[in-house]
Amino acid sequence: MDNMTQDLWQHYQKPLFLLTQALSCDFSFAVITAHNPASTRLSPSQNRLLDRQLLRDIELIGSPYRAMVGASPDLSHMEKSWAVFVDRSMALQLGKKFNQYAIYMVEKGEVSLVPCTLAGHDEVCLGLFNDHVRLVYELPDLAT
Repeated sequence: MDNMTQDLWQHYQKPLFLLTQALSCDFSFAVITAHNPASTRLSPSQNRLLDRQLLRDIELIGSPYRAMVGASPDLSHMEKSWAVFVDRSMALQLGKKFNQYAIYMVEKGEVSLVPCTLAGHDEVCLGLFNDHVRLVYELPDLAT
């Protein structure tokens, strides 16, 4: 495993989730993005196209979902994401389809980093989901 991949894995373990409303942790859900597949930095328009494709797939599943933004703690990196109330198997399927290294699973209020296409990493429990949440008035515009 190269240093860049190891660094990414470490960064993934410090997520901040921006939400406009609190999410109930009574039900399991996944946090999935389609932005920047395989950690390849794409343009905003490319990311928007992938995001629309992911949303279409989520709507076809028919499970509840909520828009959110996954971010680094200092907000220097942000990706449009979705809280999707699906089981782990379906969440991993979506993550792999959109070539994501990992997804987040929230089960019984605890959030875990779960590898999708990134071999050589084990799932990591990150503690309480709500400890990683910041409520915002509106989600940031990721057009730039």
